[in-house]
Amino acid sequence: MAALLTMTESPFRKILVANRGEIAIRVMRSAKELGCATVAVYSDADRDALHVRYADEAYHLGPAAPAQSYLNADKLLDAAQRAGADAIHPGYGFFAENADFARRVVAAGIAWIGPHPDAIEAMGDKIRSRQAMVAANVPVVPGGTDPVIDAAGARAAAEKYGLPLALKASGGGGGKGLKIARTFGELEAALSTAQREAAAYFGNATVYAERYLENPKHVELQILADKHGNVLHVGERDCSLQRRHQKLWEEAPARIPERIRGDLRAAGLQAARAIGYDSVGTIEFLVSSDAFYFLEMNTRIQVEHTVSEAITGIDLVREQILVAAGRELGFGQDDITFGGHAIEVRVNAEDPAQNFRPAPGIVDRYREPGGFGVRVDSAAYPGFEITADYDSMIAKLIVWGRDRDEALARLGRAIDEYEIGGVPTTLGLLRALIDFAPVRDASFGTATLEPFAAEMALLPQAQVSQSDGVTPRTPRARTADAGGDETLRVEVNGRLFHVRFVDLPLPHGAAARSAAARSAGTPAPKKGGTTRKSAAAAGNDVLSPMHGVVVETPLAQGSAVAAGDVVAVIEAMKMMNEVRAHKAGAIVRVHVAPGATVEARTPLVTIE
Repeated sequence: MAALLTMTESPFRKILVANRGEIAIRVMRSAKELGCATVAVYSDADRDALHVRYADEAYHLGPAAPAQSYLNADKLLDAAQRAGADAIHPGYGFFAENADFARRVVAAGIAWIGPHPDAIEAMGDKIRSRQAMVAANVPVVPGGTDPVIDAAGARAAAEKYGLPLALKASGGGGGKGLKIARTFGELEAALSTAQREAAAYFGNATVYAERYLENPKHVELQILADKHGNVLHVGERDCSLQRRHQKLWEEAPARIPERIRGDLRAAGLQAARAIGYDSVGTIEFLVSSDAFYFLEMNTRIQVEHTVSEAITGIDLVREQILVAAGRELGFGQDDITFGGHAIEVRVNAEDPAQNFRPAPGIVDRYREPGGFGVRVDSAAYPGFEITADYDSMIAKLIVWGRDRDEALARLGRAIDEYEIGGVPTTLGLLRALIDFAPVRDASFGTATLEPFAAEMALLPQAQVSQSDGVTPRTPRARTADAGGDETLRVEVNGRLFHVRFVDLPLPHGAAARSAAARSAGTPAPKKGGTTRKSAAAAGNDVLSPMHGVVVETPLAQGSAVAAGDVVAVIEAMKMMNEVRAHKAGAIVRVHVAPGATVEARTPLVTIE
């Protein structure tokens, strides 16, 4: 492993990171260690962001909306030219898996820190990637390799592959453009929704079908390859704990049978070689019983790369930069050793008790945990604003232990230390998961997390959305900013006590007034914008629970509606949120149209 630490001349003079937040800082750290100057880009919303302060120089892109800033190729290339950058790193998300943008970067005479565009293109389209894996004799989930066009095609696929059936966007990922039909009667609606989401998110309405596996393990193999034909793996990760088909908890190594592990690693290397891969990347599999199936390949660095780094000591971003500069990997497969166990959890501004509803707002208090074996990747700070324009992640908390039990204990201790105020977060749920039996014994699958979160939300006084400095050890502990009971610190005879009030007296101070207002059901004033309120209805009106963009209003004026029917779909923070009717009746007015931007508590439809 000594070759990893060899320092020669800098691979690039100056690297522009075409991204924001924690991943931008993560890339810049490795770049600076290699002697490269760093360039940040930012939108109006990110002018004061930490990645902007950390970089050696920074360039403004435009308004907060990604299409006018981080997804504007012309502005990004202009910033790179103005800065004199000789390389661009895309991070993850945005342009990270966009073959056309990668080609434009290369055509501009700038190095692309990622795989060659043909590999991105081959794996970016799920139908083409399935075809490539079938040709390479890599097992795939039973399903088709042709588009599903209409309801008849969906029914034919269900009859051939069985139910439940997954209808998936060919250009998709992260659960977007994925719908599950469990009965023949659900096929048409599932197909229509999948096609609509696919077009909205990826500009490509193509959908294909495959058998939906119930509660498998989602296991991914970290790939590291150079431009000289060397292809290695850096172990596998278990990413099965998900909500809305998006990951919340990842760990390495995965607990799977050793035979499966060996065969999966061999298949992953075969898949990477089949497309001439030449960067870091991840090949994702589903493991069900004693079989595994190729799911997709992510042609970029992933959010959860940190756990692979923790158990190997390899800086994957550093290696990615060196590979992009044409360097040959300085080590072989046998040089990679695996030690201990690592877990990463995603600390998101979401309310698990409200079906993981995104919660934009101001982080008014922030303190990270520390200590041996603890790493935090974040761009948050007191006063940090989480806007609805981007995803809801505040931080990634990563722990390492000599074994899984030690890693779980360290994770619990680190969560107990973490302080975040001002917005609900996933910390409380993550803390409760540590003591959940399927998590303790690693038997969990992709269908484990959401039912657990739903059960927590139904418990009396359950609070799974932590938003203050007292982390609950059980779901019943208080989380004041999320609407729970308030505690005060009391010192008696030199000993400090935390006293919980069930019936809160009128307190003093702005923070306490906010708590009192919340307990009375009155929205408390919030710095920097409108108050988010979880109520979805006021009288006959169904209200938007958040700031976002209206994707769909499926029921027209005059339509009959039952309680629980979806009356609108709101996109907020990269997530689709279904807004449902609070009562039965008829829709007498539709207040918004698809494409409209709405604030929290905006009337969507009126039901009488």
